[in-house]
Amino acid sequence: MGKGGKAKAAATDKPQVQQSAYERAKANAGSTVKRDELYEIEQQAQAKWEELKVFEIDAPENGAERANESYLATFPYPYMNGRLHLGHMFTVAKAEVAVGYQRLKGKTAMLPFGFHCTGMPIKACSDKLKYEFATFGNPPKFPSENETVQVKHAKIAAKTGGLKYQYQIMKSIGIPEEDIPKFQDAQHWLDYFPPRAIEDLKTFGLKADWRRSFITTDVNPYYDAFVRWQFELLKEMNLVRFGKRYSIFSPKDNQPCMDHDRSKGEGVGPQEYTGIKMQVIEPMPKALEQFADQKVFFVAATLRPETMYGQTNCWMHPTIKYIAWQSINGEVFITTRRAARNMSYQDLTPEVGKVQELAEIVGADLLGVKLSAPNAVKPVIYTLPMMTIKEDKGTGVVTSVPSDAPDDYAALEDLKKKEAFRAKYNITDEMVLPYDPIPIIEVPDYGNLIAVTLCEQLGVKSQNDAKPLAEAKEVSYKQGFYSGRMILGDHKGKPVQEAKALIQDEMVERKQAVKYMEPEKVVISRSNDECVVALTDQWFLVYGQADWRAKAEECLAQMNVYDEMTRDAFLRTLDWLHEHACSRTYGLGSRLPWDNDWLIESLSDSTIYMSYYTIAHLLQGGTLDGSAGSPVGIKPEQCTREVFDFIFLGKAVSSACTVPAELLAKLRNEFLFWYPMDLRVSGKDLIGNHLTYSLYNHTAIFGKEMWPRGFRVNGHLMLDAEKMSKSTGNFLTLYQAVELFGTDATRLCLADGGDGIDDANFELKNANAAVLRLHTELEWTIEMLKELPKLRCGPMTQFVDKA
Repeated sequence: MGKGGKAKAAATDKPQVQQSAYERAKANAGSTVKRDELYEIEQQAQAKWEELKVFEIDAPENGAERANESYLATFPYPYMNGRLHLGHMFTVAKAEVAVGYQRLKGKTAMLPFGFHCTGMPIKACSDKLKYEFATFGNPPKFPSENETVQVKHAKIAAKTGGLKYQYQIMKSIGIPEEDIPKFQDAQHWLDYFPPRAIEDLKTFGLKADWRRSFITTDVNPYYDAFVRWQFELLKEMNLVRFGKRYSIFSPKDNQPCMDHDRSKGEGVGPQEYTGIKMQVIEPMPKALEQFADQKVFFVAATLRPETMYGQTNCWMHPTIKYIAWQSINGEVFITTRRAARNMSYQDLTPEVGKVQELAEIVGADLLGVKLSAPNAVKPVIYTLPMMTIKEDKGTGVVTSVPSDAPDDYAALEDLKKKEAFRAKYNITDEMVLPYDPIPIIEVPDYGNLIAVTLCEQLGVKSQNDAKPLAEAKEVSYKQGFYSGRMILGDHKGKPVQEAKALIQDEMVERKQAVKYMEPEKVVISRSNDECVVALTDQWFLVYGQADWRAKAEECLAQMNVYDEMTRDAFLRTLDWLHEHACSRTYGLGSRLPWDNDWLIESLSDSTIYMSYYTIAHLLQGGTLDGSAGSPVGIKPEQCTREVFDFIFLGKAVSSACTVPAELLAKLRNEFLFWYPMDLRVSGKDLIGNHLTYSLYNHTAIFGKEMWPRGFRVNGHLMLDAEKMSKSTGNFLTLYQAVELFGTDATRLCLADGGDGIDDANFELKNANAAVLRLHTELEWTIEMLKELPKLRCGPMTQFVDKA
């Protein structure tokens, strides 16, 4: 829109309504005659495939001997809280192409497809609907903008401009209003979405063996037995343990919040800090006079406890609102309210999750305070103003080490030069001018004041030189940690890498510091709760354990990952991944076999299920929840530990086993023919969780001959060069895409969108163009078939026959 259009919009003050991708495509579609003709042919072909059961494939009788003839590709089963979209199909299509190619090469190839229902999202959504109907009526009448609704113990400000209620979301994905109340029951989601996903995938022409499809959770007793079996094995191997561990945690849901339970922050983990306790020295400032008979600590979050010898001051932001709150042992801590909330879940408050606020104090009233800082060479340091402190990171209290932190050095030098700025906050000369950087770490090529050296080399003149300061910070932290050696303190002479943890442990033991965790970035749960890091009792998998990690690395080394960037991403994940909470108390799923109070969380029941595809058709026979029973007569209660041990591990069964030997042999034959998995295709975002967990669990449970052979990851799919997003309308479901362009044109455009680990792009105009190209090809084919009787027959003896 030109300037005139913008001016008109401003003058009329009418909001610009952006068309959704579906609306844009409909508006630009033109005549649909050619598309409809292609679509009719596609439906005829699909009907023929289904009639002939082309893709229903069983293992030959001697499956183990002919295993080299099989090819198994899989795709991470999608979560069933909505319809499938183009992003799903971009990845699925790659698996299907691989299967089709192998089939053309003579392999017996299969693509099975399951549906994930485990975890929080479905339960959270159904509970939201219950709340909305109870609060706003049926049909609900939602509050207008800025209207506040009072309910029991919570005050909910509902601003409808940017907020979508669950009821509205259900309408937006095509659920009739009269049916929405049914979704208050979590079970209804399992009954509704998986069958519709199959309908959409069949319309897309997915060449899957639908007999092997299933849903997860204990609603499906066969899959439930399979999940419980693998956890029995893991616990027997001491790979599942119980204890207090730090986890991303939703206070609202009162349980750990894993990746698939999040609406924002997938892949974000806990960030560990050392909380340095800097004690207030008399005279007590006016803002803290009420605590004169208590120990009061400014608590700074640092990533570098080994540098505390060089503290010269403490930074506070003059306008941030801090709180004084009651910690344990009668101590009073000063931090931001956000940090206090995190700490309250880490055994740092008298009552878990409760912050006893004693006072709210603006930062300006906490400047010029005398402090005693642990390990500091200087017996007294002062709180000084820094304007760049952020309230959403750390504690809002920053300890200053200008010898090794370029930001601290630049800020301290600025403050020394700016007498007027000091006077504004009543900062006297004695609080600043005598304090210079203190050498504490020797770094090759940079000396013992690396921050000073780098600021001089990079031309840093003030704390406002953001770009060179960022570069200096990266170099100083990296070189200081990997190459630095302590030249001060009890660990003088030791490498920083060795001294860091020792110094942190000593400070914590002497109660001069606390371990403090917070999410690396903001994490929002599916229940719309901002998460914290909590120290909770939980069952966890010991990912990262040295011997188990070595096996995962060995598995990765022999796999085809198609791209070295992908291999590097896996290696980085293996490097940082350390323990994973595998249990929860809220949501849907399977129960831990030894403790029915706990559910197995959604990433932990999804690591080796690819092997379950090999036998699912014999247990469930195409019924998603197994309710119709097994086509070969096996009951869920017969799916015992020894039955699965025989099928997947080849262990002998006892005489008490109630499954006939010939059926057991049939099930094992299927497994031995199809496994190991040849290819798993996935989005790149799953490297940091699901795919790496799959490596770990395969190596724990199966022998090397059954480890995965290949993982191929792709980037995300954009739509018309913009991020796909339901909230902006730049989004297409699978059934919308097929309605707009038909199956084959959609497939061509997905294939044309891009490859590799980089993000790809689906262009609506290219999809329309694909319809025209396909129809042109159809017309040529029809014409050539008409001309067929006129074409020359007989031996190929002419030059053109051989050219």
